[in-house]
Amino acid sequence: MKKLTKTIGIYLLLIGVAILMLFPLLWLIGTAFKSPTEDIFSFPPQLFPAHPTWNNFKTVWQTYPFGKYLFNSSLVATVSVGLNLLLCSLAAYPLARLNFKGKGVIFSLVVATIIIPFQIVMIPLYILAVNLGLRNTYLGIILPNIVSAFGIFLLRQAFQNVPSELEEAARIDGCSELGIWWHIMIPAIRPALITLAIFVFIGSWSDFLWPLIVLDRPEYYTLPLGVANLAGAFSLDWRLVAAGSVISIAPILLVFILLQNYIISTDISSGVKG
Repeated sequence: MKKLTKTIGIYLLLIGVAILMLFPLLWLIGTAFKSPTEDIFSFPPQLFPAHPTWNNFKTVWQTYPFGKYLFNSSLVATVSVGLNLLLCSLAAYPLARLNFKGKGVIFSLVVATIIIPFQIVMIPLYILAVNLGLRNTYLGIILPNIVSAFGIFLLRQAFQNVPSELEEAARIDGCSELGIWWHIMIPAIRPALITLAIFVFIGSWSDFLWPLIVLDRPEYYTLPLGVANLAGAFSLDWRLVAAGSVISIAPILLVFILLQNYIISTDISSGVKG
């Protein structure tokens, strides 16, 4: 009986935390579908609109170029994910599987950069972007996100868990280091790659500060900047701001739902005979 009571208490606590976490999202979605006659700040709050309408989404889409914002965010996030997976895996593989002088020092320096806040390097990055002529360009938005120390750390740990027998068998078959990386290691760490892709996609998609600094032409704005402009454009009409926010977060939710089943451990030793 004591164990059952403890289990029920844990589940009730988890349900309460889940409700607290989901409440802002549900309120945002409900507000996006509310008509102008409904009070969005009523108490107790009404999460579900009495008369759902798509007019808020139509107004936002027709008034602001959200199609362009969506394209810009998709381009920036997709290229950032691709470059991170490529460059982080290329950097992590030798740090995990090859022996060379200074490997530990290099890895320690890479990991140490994680503790450096972006605000410290923000001004040097901006000066570099200006000197390279990257202001108001897609490359200027993407450049700080092409590789991450966290990605190198994550993939290095994944590479270290790959059985050495697979690597030795590939070398016996005459496979080069680059071939081992591509044909053996990359398929073996697929869950780690997908996990990194999700983190990079969410970070690039929701990044607000760097695009705000490096962009001043609306045709290059990403969705976070477009949503921020809604507040001033509609005199803080929360229904329209909520509609723009829903458009902005929908792709992130979709990507997570589609890929969440792949964020699991795989039996990478299945290709090794005992």
